[in-house]
Amino acid sequence: MWNQDSQNDFDSLLPGTSTEAGASRRTALKAALGVGFAVSVLPIEAQTVITTPTDGLTVGEVSIDVQGFKMPAYRAAPAGKTNLPVVLVISEIFGVHQHIADVAVRFARQGYLAIAPEMFVRQGDAKNTEFAKLQAEIISKVPDRQVMGDLDATVAWAATQGGDLNRLGITGFCWGGRITWLYTAHQPRIKAGVAWYGRVVGAQTELTPVHPVDIAGKLNAPVLGLYGGADAGIPQDSVDKMRAALKQGPATAQASEIVVYPEMPHAFHADYRPSYRKPAAEDGWKRCLAWFKTQGVI
Repeated sequence: MWNQDSQNDFDSLLPGTSTEAGASRRTALKAALGVGFAVSVLPIEAQTVITTPTDGLTVGEVSIDVQGFKMPAYRAAPAGKTNLPVVLVISEIFGVHQHIADVAVRFARQGYLAIAPEMFVRQGDAKNTEFAKLQAEIISKVPDRQVMGDLDATVAWAATQGGDLNRLGITGFCWGGRITWLYTAHQPRIKAGVAWYGRVVGAQTELTPVHPVDIAGKLNAPVLGLYGGADAGIPQDSVDKMRAALKQGPATAQASEIVVYPEMPHAFHADYRPSYRKPAAEDGWKRCLAWFKTQGVI
């Protein structure tokens, strides 16, 4: 089943849509999490791909126990430090590839224990699946309840790795942006969330029974939403509905904020895609860091 997250990510790949030749060059992509890019986004044509230095950090793949299931995740943190603020980094539909890992590293350089869990691993290998099959065979089969449980396990793991759960934040992109809203309503320990162009409305199904607009009044912490004014997949009327729902909610909802960047497309923060827009991406990143600081995550 094709959904709007798939369409949004497909549109943001144009004109650099993946090709058979591009995929064949990366058939060995089953390397560690955070290494290379997903097959679905190849070939990478952007000359702006950001690579953040990892000196002084502990980085790499870890395994998180979720009721006996070993879920892979990418972890980045200041080496040898404890009592760290924690941020969950939730990927797009392409899984935890090089860009998502680099975002985690950027947070680690700011002093965070950053964890990017591989949310689709039970359903399949999102990094190594062609785009045409990705939604139908993997993403559409991931239930929200599974995601919430996996993130709860990630939070519990962070507490054993020097993380301070009194300073817990979450951020996510596209598919992960929607999850950011949902998890902030689910997890009472969250102090702040930053949702990058995550869908706020959608069809209610067995696997996706609610959407952000439905749980705006249940947020445990304020969320900053960062959206593109020219994002065809997330119409401005849906963003307006979310704003209205937040205004009608409790203090945590009313303290939330949505920023719309005029004329910006979907995935404007994704520096490896043609959709990347440096000024909006940099401004959004600054707002993200400031939001976590204002809300007491760091």
